[in-house]
Amino acid sequence: MTIVQSGYFQAQPVGQQLFTTTGAQSFVVPDDVCLVCAVLVGGGGGGGTGNPGAENGGGGGGLRYINYLNVVPGETLTVTVGAGGATGSNGGASTIARGGTTLITAGGGIHGGSTRAGGQGTTISGNVGGGNGGNGGPTTGTGINQISGGGGGAGGYSGNGGNGGSGTTAATNGAGGGGGGGGPSSNANNGAAGGGGVGMLGEGTNGAGGATQIGGGGGSGGSTAINPTAQGTPGALYGGGGSGDGNNRPAAGANGAVRIIWGPNRFFPTTNTVDQ
Repeated sequence: MTIVQSGYFQAQPVGQQLFTTTGAQSFVVPDDVCLVCAVLVGGGGGGGTGNPGAENGGGGGGLRYINYLNVVPGETLTVTVGAGGATGSNGGASTIARGGTTLITAGGGIHGGSTRAGGQGTTISGNVGGGNGGNGGPTTGTGINQISGGGGGAGGYSGNGGNGGSGTTAATNGAGGGGGGGGPSSNANNGAAGGGGVGMLGEGTNGAGGATQIGGGGGSGGSTAINPTAQGTPGALYGGGGSGDGNNRPAAGANGAVRIIWGPNRFFPTTNTVDQ
C-alpha cells in the first residue's frame, strides 16, 4: 500500500475510536492503516484545601493532539485515559504509548492546593499541538466572608482553558476551543462551580466563564458544568476541574478521554475530524 503524506493525503480506510474508560487499554491498528491522528485530554484536578471552611478550585486537564503518527497495521498501542482527581487529588494524565515508550501525554489538572495550576500537557515526539488547562480559583476572604474558587476549564486545541473565578477575580473564557472557568461561590455557605469540559471532535467554540455559582461553559462541544447549590460541583466532561465549596465539600475533577482517527485528509485541529 502507498501512503502519500504530501498535502496531508493518505491512501487508507476511514475510521475513529473514542476511549472514555479510565485506565490503560489496547488499541489495535486496523488493517491497511499506517498513519493515525489522536487527541488526548487529561483528567481535571479535584477541588482542595483553602481557608478553613472554604476551598480552592482544581485546575483543568490539558489537551494535546498529534498528527500523522506512524503505525503498523496489527500493532497494539497502549491508550491510558486519565481519571478526574478526587477532592484534594490531581487529575490523571492521558497517554498513548508504544511498548515502553510514551509517544504523547496530556497532563492532568493540579488539585486545589497551594498552586491550583491547570494541567500541563507534555509531548515526547510527533507533530503536536494543544493547550493547558485553566487554573482553579483561589479562596478569598475570612470567616463568614469566605468565597470558594471555581474549577479551571479543560485545555483547548489552540489555547488554554479558562481560569476559575474567585471572590476578587471573575472566571475567564476558554481559548482555542477550551472550556470556561467555573464561577465562585456566593458566600461561605455555598459551593462554587466546576470548570467546563472540552469536546473530542476537533476545535470549536470557546467555553464561557461562569458568573457567581454558574458552571464553566463547555468548549468545542464539551459539557458545561452544572450549577452548584449548597456544595461544590465536579468538573464537566472532558477534563474540567472540580470546584471548591463553603462547607468543606470540594468536588472532583472530570475524567479525560482519548480519540484516535485515521483516513485520507483528516487531521487536527479541524480538518475532517468529526466522526465519519
